Amino acid sequence: MPSVHISDGHAAVGDRPGAEAQPLGERCLTPPALAVTSILAGLLVWELVARAFFQPFTLPAPSAVAAKAFELLRTGNLLGHIAASYTRIFTGFVIGSAVGGLLGIAMGTVSHIRRLLEPLVNFFRFIPPIAWIGPVLIWFGIGEASKVLLIVYTTSFMVLLNALAGISSIPRNQLRAAECFGASTFQVFCLIMLPAAVRYLLTGMRIGLMNSFATIITAEMIAAQSGLGYLILVSFNYSAVDTIFVSIATLGVLGLVTSQLFDKISRLIAWRYYLDA
Repeated sequence: MPSVHISDGHAAVGDRPGAEAQPLGERCLTPPALAVTSILAGLLVWELVARAFFQPFTLPAPSAVAAKAFELLRTGNLLGHIAASYTRIFTGFVIGSAVGGLLGIAMGTVSHIRRLLEPLVNFFRFIPPIAWIGPVLIWFGIGEASKVLLIVYTTSFMVLLNALAGISSIPRNQLRAAECFGASTFQVFCLIMLPAAVRYLLTGMRIGLMNSFATIITAEMIAAQSGLGYLILVSFNYSAVDTIFVSIATLGVLGLVTSQLFDKISRLIAWRYYLDA
């Protein structure tokens, strides 16, 4: 029968193979508790530093930022800007992921397509989307199309390159073995190439999602009448620092929620293709 030994305030279970005493801190603080503790500690430090060393118009305290956020939510102003930015991000991200994924898989499976497009891809992928803001505004105006197009541009290359890398990582011997066992070209694509590309494609989408948030803020600062980037610019012009911090915090919360949701969807897709998420 297992015996329990109490020593120096720690309980250790004996006669159990592989049993180890768990530190008290790990038993008391779960990962969610640690995350909440970290956030609260950061807010507390921010509150103390802001009140002790800064004026409200230079660095507002978290309490002041929260009060301003509730005011903007009550008037509905903040929700309108959130909806505008998020709609642009979602639309451009979905279109860019589809375009990049299809082109990456096509380049990875058909050598002629890869030789044809690779020079263009290697040229344009080094040009940041911010450099295209001027030409895009001239061609498409300040409407929604210009901002969505910039999101498509910044997303598609990340997805394309990662999908191409996934297919290129397949060992040639694996493809030859499948052909030797009588697998058709379609079966090789569906059972070997596509599952290999999915893992890398999802990684590219994660990077593209992060870049989409950065791109939309810049685009909205230059050519928009709504959105979080526009709100930041207008707040700067009126020296409303608390509203700027509300916009920044909102952007971080939106990114965090979107990232968590994307990770859950990625795990479902990975499980579907017998991959480890």
